[in-house]
Amino acid sequence: MFQIILNFTTVHSSRAQQYDTISQFKEPITLDSFVLKTNFDIQSFIRRVRNDTTFYKAFKSMKLADYHAVNDYTVLGKDKKVVASMHCKSQQTVKNGCRTTKQTEKKVTGDFYKANGNYNYYTADLFGFLFFAPQPECNLSDIVAGSNDNKGKTRMEKNKYELKQLMFNPGSKVEGVPMMGDKAAIFDKDEMKKYDFKVAVATFEGIDCFVFTIKPKSRYAHKTVYNELITWFRKSDYSIVARDYSLSYHTFVYDFDVTMKVRMLQMGGKLYPSHIYYDGNWHIFTKKRERLQVKMDVTYDKSLK
Repeated sequence: MFQIILNFTTVHSSRAQQYDTISQFKEPITLDSFVLKTNFDIQSFIRRVRNDTTFYKAFKSMKLADYHAVNDYTVLGKDKKVVASMHCKSQQTVKNGCRTTKQTEKKVTGDFYKANGNYNYYTADLFGFLFFAPQPECNLSDIVAGSNDNKGKTRMEKNKYELKQLMFNPGSKVEGVPMMGDKAAIFDKDEMKKYDFKVAVATFEGIDCFVFTIKPKSRYAHKTVYNELITWFRKSDYSIVARDYSLSYHTFVYDFDVTMKVRMLQMGGKLYPSHIYYDGNWHIFTKKRERLQVKMDVTYDKSLK
């Protein structure tokens, strides 16, 4: 396949310079031959990528929808054998602006829960916070602009906030993680030079998409947070229909190696997450290493159509 490297250093018009202050992207981008045939506007595309809110909005919209989900949590030991697990079906209902989640057909193995009923594993607790609401959770909105996600004061609340950043805004700065600094902010000047960028045209489950792939350059492979970030943007409106991302980081205090895959579904003019897969290996100093996989398949109420 014919490819061309375009260096995004073109001189913008005075009008563009006046209104476009964040798309000063100066790294080469590889475009495949199919992209070139579409009169592709690189500047506009990068601006859309950096400003995207459709991914985050889809997760917020999820909290406002009735759905059924199949949830699988699997804890692995050093030899990758299953040491604990939780399988359940859950049903979310939204009434009077409040969501509630009920778990059914639940099956647990190993020490997934503590004796008091709390999660015995850190990652399970974080995901439970995001996707289960055993008590009514109210005052919900899927408005992204101007929304304020509170970090909270406790360590757990802050960690939940950081997980949401990793899930909903991959490629942006993750606040609060020690010694990482701005390394997760792929589009920052000091980080973008460490990555290769590629745009291609492909179909995803019958949807025509632009596929944006970001991978570290070989000489920076051990100096970056993201091992890979692939996003499928629907060509018609640039909404995100799928995203795969892999990230890892190692310090003397903590290390992690995480892979995530998210698939979207459009119903009633909105995007919703339909499949979420997480595979994480975490270790924090003084804590036991934790290897946990999460898979969630979601079926939404037909009334959304």
